[in-house]
Amino acid sequence: MKLYGYWRSTSSYRLRIALALKGLTPEPMPVHLVRNGGEHRGEAYRRINPQGRVPSLALDDGSVLIQSPAIIEYLEEVYPEPPLLPADPVARARVRGVAAIIGCDIHPLYNVGPLNHLRRDLGRSEEEVGAWIGRWISEGFAAVEALIGDDGYCFGPIPRLADVYLVPQVYAAERFAVPLAPFPRITRVAALAAAHPAFAMAHPARQPDAE
Repeated sequence: MKLYGYWRSTSSYRLRIALALKGLTPEPMPVHLVRNGGEHRGEAYRRINPQGRVPSLALDDGSVLIQSPAIIEYLEEVYPEPPLLPADPVARARVRGVAAIIGCDIHPLYNVGPLNHLRRDLGRSEEEVGAWIGRWISEGFAAVEALIGDDGYCFGPIPRLADVYLVPQVYAAERFAVPLAPFPRITRVAALAAAHPAFAMAHPARQPDAE
C-alpha cells in the first residue's frame, strides 16, 4: 500500500494512527500542500485523487481510496483486529458520534480552503482568522468533553475511533494556540495517547516530510 498525505494534515494524521493501530505500514508518498502552490493541485496528484485532497490510500491491487472516514471504515472491515469500534451498537454509535463532531463539525471549518478564503477573498486579518479557528475548535471540544469518559481513552481502556480523530485535533488546537485548560478529559486522552506506540509513530514530527 501507498499512503499519500501531508505531515501536518489532520486527516492524514488520523489515518496514520488508524493504520498504525492495525499494524499496517504503507509506503509514505508525501504530497506537499504549500510548495509550488500546493502539489495536491497538480495534474500528477489529480490523476490519483480527482478531488485533490489528502489523504489517499493506494492498495496493493492499484485501487485508490479517498476521504479518511471511508478509508478508516475500509480498514475496519478488512483488518478487524484490533477493533476501532466496540461490539455493542449503542456504544458504537457513541464512538462514531464523537468522531463525527471532529471530522464533520470542527475540522472542515479550519481546513486550508476555508482559511485561504477568509484571508484572500474576504480580506480577514490573521487575528480574525485565529479567532475563527479558536471558536470552532473550542465549541466542538466543549461537546466532546461532555461526551467522553473520566478514565482511560475517550471510551475506556483501549483506543477507539474517537481517539483516532481526537488526538490529531488536539495537535491542531495546540498549533493554533487554542486554550486546552477547559478540557481536562481531552487533555488526559491526549497525554495517554502520547505514550502509545501507534500514536507516537503517526505523529507529524516523525513523518519523512516533516518540516
